[in-house]
Amino acid sequence: MDLPESTKEVALPKDPLEMIIGQSDAVEAAKIASRQRRHLLLVGPPGTGKSMIAQSLARLIPPPKQEVAVLHNFSNPERPILDVRQFKPCYGKEEGILVPLSRVPKYVAERLGCKCNVCGGLSSTTYLCPKCGSDKQTKGLTPFEDLVSSKGAKTNERVYAIRKCPDGKEEMMVYEKADGDKVRVYDQKSLTKVVDSEMKPRKVIILLKRNTFVQATGASETELLGDVRHDPYGGHPEVGVLPYMRVLPGAIHEAHEGVLFIDEIANLNYLQRYILTAMQEKKFPITGRNASSTGASVRVDGVPSDFILVAALNMSDLPSLLPPLRSRIAGNGYEVLLKTHMEDNEENRDKMVQFIAQEIVKDGRIPHANAEAILALIEEARKRARLVDNASGLTLRLRSISGIIKLAGDLACIDGSEFIEKKHVEAAIKRGRSIEEQVNERYGSWWRAGMSEYGGKIERGDAKEVA
Repeated sequence: MDLPESTKEVALPKDPLEMIIGQSDAVEAAKIASRQRRHLLLVGPPGTGKSMIAQSLARLIPPPKQEVAVLHNFSNPERPILDVRQFKPCYGKEEGILVPLSRVPKYVAERLGCKCNVCGGLSSTTYLCPKCGSDKQTKGLTPFEDLVSSKGAKTNERVYAIRKCPDGKEEMMVYEKADGDKVRVYDQKSLTKVVDSEMKPRKVIILLKRNTFVQATGASETELLGDVRHDPYGGHPEVGVLPYMRVLPGAIHEAHEGVLFIDEIANLNYLQRYILTAMQEKKFPITGRNASSTGASVRVDGVPSDFILVAALNMSDLPSLLPPLRSRIAGNGYEVLLKTHMEDNEENRDKMVQFIAQEIVKDGRIPHANAEAILALIEEARKRARLVDNASGLTLRLRSISGIIKLAGDLACIDGSEFIEKKHVEAAIKRGRSIEEQVNERYGSWWRAGMSEYGGKIERGDAKEVA
């Protein structure tokens, strides 16, 4: 086998899914799921890469496009109004009309940064006038114009104004910058929804810029489904906190447009039903979870929860997965049984070298491994496949291998060594033994270990208790 002199020479892939070794079926399913927004059920023992697959999938999906907020409802405060806004303004561009700058009121063009205060020229450039070269944001506005930097100038991308209609009534107008020397104009009809939401107090509960990977392993009902905080003053407008300010989203809402990862999903028991409902409806209400709380009567309906579910569990826990939930995943996604070992060939040994290099780079605190250390780690992967899975190959229970790499790296740092060497790997394997292995080596059996714990003297071979 041709090995690099050290893992420092190993080129690491940029695609996060290519960093997952030995799980080609799961990687293929994850690629499809990220593109087609399908669900995944990953079944396999701990340490085989389930969480890494979910994280990699989340990095492949596009960023969120919606921001979710709740508005104060003046007529019924305990029913806050839901406000979902797209990345672009919530009023569609097709509802506005494009007009040239010459047809825009002068004060509007000035506030948009399109009118020069010196020569009066109109242009779409923000700071310098292309006609006279003056600073459009500061010239003529202050006697200290030479001391004001144009970098600090602020212009509006959107300007609100009032227009008088022929019938004598007034209506709201919005002027927004468009491509070229054009301005998009919206009238009262297209702005009804926007004006209504802008006039109400608003709390953002799901930010536009958010993580697309949300982990809900072992989550409580409140953490998973959201809640409404208790207020001892009952939300009194003068001394308390209004209900809309006390609304808290759950993991199923925070994962909207992203990935919701739940390891050991069978442990959620009855909460699986709520996950199923959120998957079916792609929305789930937020309400108070404590019957004795003032938040119990507060409810926000239709909160978006359109997520990709990546659920993971051990094979023995598969019967505990809610059948309708499993059916939902299978009907709109994939079930993948993860591998515990892979064939011992040159291609897979190269993948193991890549894995060793990845773990060292991700840790960031340990040195690279030399060729002898790499060989020792590959040999340990062979040994673990044989002992744990009774298979000839290389183990894919890589969390344990990762632990050995980090421990060997720590030992190399203590020695002041430039690289992780074979002796460090051997020492790490010995120190990294499980409690079961340590008990078996020291006492021979759990029974003998128990006798020793209670003060009995045990000799190797036949058990002999000494009072």
